[in-house]
Amino acid sequence: MADRAPWAELADQVAEADTVVAVGAGTHAELGGAVIGATTIRVPSGVVGFEPADMTVKVNAGTSFAELQAALAEHGQECPLDPRDPVATLGGIVASGLSGPRRLGVGPLRDHLLETTMILADGRVVRGGGPTVKNVSGYDIPRLVVGSFGTLGVVVQLILRTRPIAAARQWFTTLQDPSEVAAALFRPSALLWDGTNTTVLLEGHAPDLTEQARSAALTPLVESAIPGRPAGPHRGRIAIEPARIAAIADGLTDLGARWTAELRVGTVHVATDTEADLGRARRLASAQGGWLLREAGAPTLDPFGMQPPAAAVQRRLRQLLDPTAKLSPGRVLATQPQAGVAA
Repeated sequence: MADRAPWAELADQVAEADTVVAVGAGTHAELGGAVIGATTIRVPSGVVGFEPADMTVKVNAGTSFAELQAALAEHGQECPLDPRDPVATLGGIVASGLSGPRRLGVGPLRDHLLETTMILADGRVVRGGGPTVKNVSGYDIPRLVVGSFGTLGVVVQLILRTRPIAAARQWFTTLQDPSEVAAALFRPSALLWDGTNTTVLLEGHAPDLTEQARSAALTPLVESAIPGRPAGPHRGRIAIEPARIAAIADGLTDLGARWTAELRVGTVHVATDTEADLGRARRLASAQGGWLLREAGAPTLDPFGMQPPAAAVQRRLRQLLDPTAKLSPGRVLATQPQAGVAA
């Protein structure tokens, strides 16, 4: 348990409401399905404490990523969560559980989260994790919260791990086969492939970047040419074993889909012109042992299309922490796709 006093007003709102959803900047609003008719909760923002020597920062969950990075940059540090939009709040970033494009080099989002304070459905305030990297006692609440879409509690405060900002950072591109490029590089921060172009992000000391780029025959990219997620009205994110990306690539191309794969990570970003094609992309992913999360558009396509691998465990946790399913109802843990919604 944690001290309830700083969060007493919010905790009372949560306890008294019939349904609750935490609202941030709305940058991930389409993920996980819509929540209708809920009491909206906005949590405080602001950096509470920063320990540059320990490389940890305590921050309220309503803080934008841009605000956090500005505070850390004054001391030459960063927290590499890399959301899609810098206005995204830290609570929303953690709740959606989506790691950024630098996951290959800096690790997944959950590795940067040390401690979480959240309000449970009955108004209790609980804290899990610890402010030090070596903390090992108690349940791993922070990792449990990552990707929970607000269904286990309202996250109000976080302690995050920070790291020094690299001395040099540069994106590169090449038409070479991505496996050949990867073999010539030492720990790239990102390795992207769209079927034609291989795009690489290198971070470190400038001479090292120059030598790696030379040995791999890479061409520097100007800022305006740095690739983003593929554009289209219907978008999804495929999670798949990294070794199976090549197997799914031809099928996505045959659909006319635009796609970008994060190699060695197992994420493929997909955009299509029709909802039906996004559904076909989901079936291609399933055939290769992966699954597709609907991220935008495709209103009749179920957001998840399949039960999470640990669905039974998640339901037990939901029953323990939120027995009336009042927190973000309908998200993540629906037992079946909603009526009239395609899988």
